[in-house]
Amino acid sequence: MAQIDATVVNVSLSSLAVSLHSSLATIQWVTSGYLLALALMLPLSGWLVDRIGARSLYLWCFSAFIVSSALCGLAWSAGSLIGFRILQGMTGGLMAPMAQMIMARAAGRHMAKVFGYVAIPVLLGPILGPVLAGAILQHLTWRWLFLVNLPVGALALALAVLFVPQDDALIQRRTFDLPGFLILAPALVLFLYGADNIRDHSGQLCLAIAIAMIIVFARGALRKGPEALLDLRLFRSGAFPVSARTQFLQNGIVYATQMLLPLYLIKACGRTPGEVGVLLLPMGLGMLAGYPSIGWLTKHFGIRNVAAGGSLISLLSALPLLYLADHRMVGPIFVVSLLLRGMGQGAIGVPSLSAAYSGVPNQEIPMATTTLNIVQRLGGPTLTTLMAAFLAWRMHFAVSVDEVSRAFMLSFLALAVLHVLLLASTLRLPRVLPKASEVTC
Repeated sequence: MAQIDATVVNVSLSSLAVSLHSSLATIQWVTSGYLLALALMLPLSGWLVDRIGARSLYLWCFSAFIVSSALCGLAWSAGSLIGFRILQGMTGGLMAPMAQMIMARAAGRHMAKVFGYVAIPVLLGPILGPVLAGAILQHLTWRWLFLVNLPVGALALALAVLFVPQDDALIQRRTFDLPGFLILAPALVLFLYGADNIRDHSGQLCLAIAIAMIIVFARGALRKGPEALLDLRLFRSGAFPVSARTQFLQNGIVYATQMLLPLYLIKACGRTPGEVGVLLLPMGLGMLAGYPSIGWLTKHFGIRNVAAGGSLISLLSALPLLYLADHRMVGPIFVVSLLLRGMGQGAIGVPSLSAAYSGVPNQEIPMATTTLNIVQRLGGPTLTTLMAAFLAWRMHFAVSVDEVSRAFMLSFLALAVLHVLLLASTLRLPRVLPKASEVTC
C-alpha cells in the first residue's frame, strides 16, 4: 500500500497542480513533505518499540496512516493536502521499519526465505502505481489516489490485529534521549533536503550543516552507549557493520542508477520518457524473477556466496554500459544487461539484511532495525548526489554529442567503481548464519 501510494502521487503531480490551482513547484511538496516528515520521525521508531511494544505501535501507526489517507482525500487546497501528507509521512516514518522488525523477530534463520517472498509485493508497487494512477485519473477524481488506501488499509489492519504476535515481554522502559533526537532528526531532514537541492547554495549549506550535526550526534551516542537514541555499539564488531555498509552501498547504487539511466536514454540517445519507462522495465523484472529463489540459494550456498555472486553479476552487467554509452547505443545488450542487473541486485539486499540481524539479541532488534533504515536512507541521496555532481561536472565541458556520450561513459565507469566497493563489502559478510541467531516470538 505504501509503495503504490508513493508512486501514484509521484506520477500525478501535474494533475494535482491543475485540480488544486497550484504551481508544480508548490505541489511537489506533496512528495517532498512526506519524505522529509518520514525522515524526521524515523529515529523515534526503536525507542517507541522498546517503550510500548512493536504490535501496539504498528497498529496505532497503521490506523493513523489510514486516517491521514482519508484526510488527504478530503483536502480542499494544495496547502491542506501538503499538511495532511506531512502527517501521513510522520506516521509512515514510525511504521516504515515495523514490518521488517516484526519479521526479523519471527523468522529467525529463515529470514532470507521470508524476506525474499515479502519483497515481491514491495517491487510490484512501483510497477502497478502508474497503471492505477492512470485509471483513477481517467475514470475518477484525484481524491481516489488517497481514498483507495481505505479498503486496503482496513483489510491489512484487521489481518494485523489477528496475526501480529504479542510482544509485551520484550518491552523495556528505556529513557528517551531528547538531545540526541533534537540533533539527529533535523540532521536527517536537512541531509535529504540538501542532497535533493545540491545545485543551490541553500542545499549545499543544509548538507554541510547536516553532516556536522550527524558527527556531533555520533560522538554523543558513543559516549551514552545504550542510553543513546541509536546504540552505535552495534557497529563495533560482528556482521552488523559489514551488513550496514553493504546496505548503504547497494541502496546508493540503486538510486544512482535510477538517476543515470533515464538521463542517458533521454539526453544521449534521444528517447522519449514513454520509451524510457519501457526500456527500464527489464531491471524490475529481473529483481522480481530472482527474489523468490533467494531463500533456497542462501540455504544451499550461504549468505556470503549469494550476496557476492549477486554483486559480481551487477558489476559485470554495468561494464557493457561503458561501451553502449560511448557509442550512444540501445539494443538487446542494453536490455539483457538491465535484466541481469536486476537479478544481481535482488541477490544482495536480502542476504545482507539477514546477516545484519544474525548477531543481534532479540531485545536489540528494534534498535538495529531503526539504525539500518537510517543507513539505507542516507545511502541513496549520498551516492546519487555524488554521481549527479560528477555527471554535471563532465557535462559542463561537453560541447558536442560525442563529448556528451563520453560524460555518460565516465559516469558509468564511476558507477562500476562503486560496484567494486560493494563486491568487496559482500565478501566480508558471514558465510552462514550462526545457530544462535535463531529466535522466536
